[in-house]
Amino acid sequence: MDLVKPFPRPSPTTRPFWDGLNECEVQIQRCEGCDSWVFYPRTRCPSCLSDQLVWRKVSGLGVLYTYTLARQPTAPHFAKETPQQLAVVELDEGVRMTSTLVNVEPSDIVIGMRLRPYFDHVTDTLTLLRYQPG
Repeated sequence: MDLVKPFPRPSPTTRPFWDGLNECEVQIQRCEGCDSWVFYPRTRCPSCLSDQLVWRKVSGLGVLYTYTLARQPTAPHFAKETPQQLAVVELDEGVRMTSTLVNVEPSDIVIGMRLRPYFDHVTDTLTLLRYQPG
């Protein structure tokens, strides 16, 4: 029996991020109070507590900050996807995102490698942000 994978459910706070991915754009928040980039989406800036957060389109380019190869499924839903290439990507803006790597062999993964977005259209209304070399 195949299990249905859990997918993110956009909230009013996160909706612009997910809508951007559906358009193959990476958008993150920028605080107009202190000019900090903010990720994960939230209602207040973690640096200055301002509620003046605006969404800005960014390239999505970054570097591999750290990763792990999960040889055992992280959940039963992912049993057919091992090894999972779980990654933390540091965007050029300085924020870090948890994601997965695609289009790269495990033996070719190197901390600090340049990465670019890969937009994984999993349904008509949901796109996941993954990363690939580039």
